[in-house]
Amino acid sequence: MTTETQATTAEQAEANKTQLGVGARELVVLISSVMALMAVGLDLVLPGFDEIREAFDLGEGSNRTGQIITFYFFGMAGAQLVWGPLADRYGRKPVLYAGITIYMIGAAASALAPSFEALLGARVIWGVGAAGARVVATAIIRDRFVGERMAKAMSQIMAVFVLVPIVAPSFGALILAVAPWQAVFWFCVGWAAIIAIWSLRLRETLDPAHVRPLSLGQVGRSYLEVSRIPVTVAYTFASVCLQVVFTLYLASSELIISEIFDRGDQFPIVFGVIAIGFGVSAVINSRLVERYGIPSMVRAALIAATVGSALLVAIALAGGGQPSFWLFMPVTGFTLSTFMLMMPNMNTAAMTPVGHIAGAASAFTSAIRIGVGAAIAGVLNSLIKDSVTPFAVVMLAMVLIASLIVAWVRTQPETQSATP
Repeated sequence: MTTETQATTAEQAEANKTQLGVGARELVVLISSVMALMAVGLDLVLPGFDEIREAFDLGEGSNRTGQIITFYFFGMAGAQLVWGPLADRYGRKPVLYAGITIYMIGAAASALAPSFEALLGARVIWGVGAAGARVVATAIIRDRFVGERMAKAMSQIMAVFVLVPIVAPSFGALILAVAPWQAVFWFCVGWAAIIAIWSLRLRETLDPAHVRPLSLGQVGRSYLEVSRIPVTVAYTFASVCLQVVFTLYLASSELIISEIFDRGDQFPIVFGVIAIGFGVSAVINSRLVERYGIPSMVRAALIAATVGSALLVAIALAGGGQPSFWLFMPVTGFTLSTFMLMMPNMNTAAMTPVGHIAGAASAFTSAIRIGVGAAIAGVLNSLIKDSVTPFAVVMLAMVLIASLIVAWVRTQPETQSATP
């Protein structure tokens, strides 16, 4: 790198810090931590499923604990349709603080829940708060970046973000070793408070020229505008397929590893090792997406995912639904890791044409992805009892549907101008 290039880069970094209040690296870590609020509310609680079953008399090995995951996603999905327009009207930071406040209320209510039904209700509230943080995080990145630069930034953020599923189950198990399951939820309250204090350093990123009036008519027109962009809609529904698999994995992973494979004491380790693959894929994507482009990265990842999920079905069927742990879980980890080569890129491609309504677009596309994904995964989770075959078949089916959608996008004449 020449002296002139280094000077230019330093000037850009200083300009970005002046505009945002934080440097580029701190921005990545901060936004990753904001997004991690969502993941902490998911991954940290997984080791506590056994204690929750016992506390609420759900029965040993009950798959009802999967509802703790899906109800959280339901809260996230619906709330984003509200948070998005609010973020476009009042700015990113007010929505972030409102979301964190509701997040803390939901987490505290979950810890105090007197029944399993009350716990599920509190999880919906918790998800509503997490949605605010999720919408703001995506909108801030879209405020600052576009195209492959946005995909690279999102991949860098995801690389930090995936540290949560690597560490959270083990940390949750550590908490459970010295305290009851409610302590995990109280930890989430404290984590949210730390993020709120840290984010005081961040300046508002919403361009005043992009402030939109808040009215039902305007909100409806914004969502209608998003729904009329074929590339945005197509990539959103392709990502729904991936979300179904991710949600099903989160909801059933404890049951699969602890009950079907009888490795409950190893669950945090297995879950964390698979999550490492997510991080590696995110780093790879951040390095390659600018060189090869979003469409090429998505197509290559879909091919790998198709091969992996087809192999997973074969392994499951050959093992009568209870195959070798050492065959099934590594292939599961590999296939899920390919999703990290697709999700940031699909999200970027969906958001690229709608930068002028980034908050509403982020909310609309994410609500569809998470809401539909959680609804489908919630139904399919009931099929996973003593066999991993349903999980493998669902993964293959969703990957194939996503492949068909992406192939359709390539045939559209507007793809060249609407997709980076």
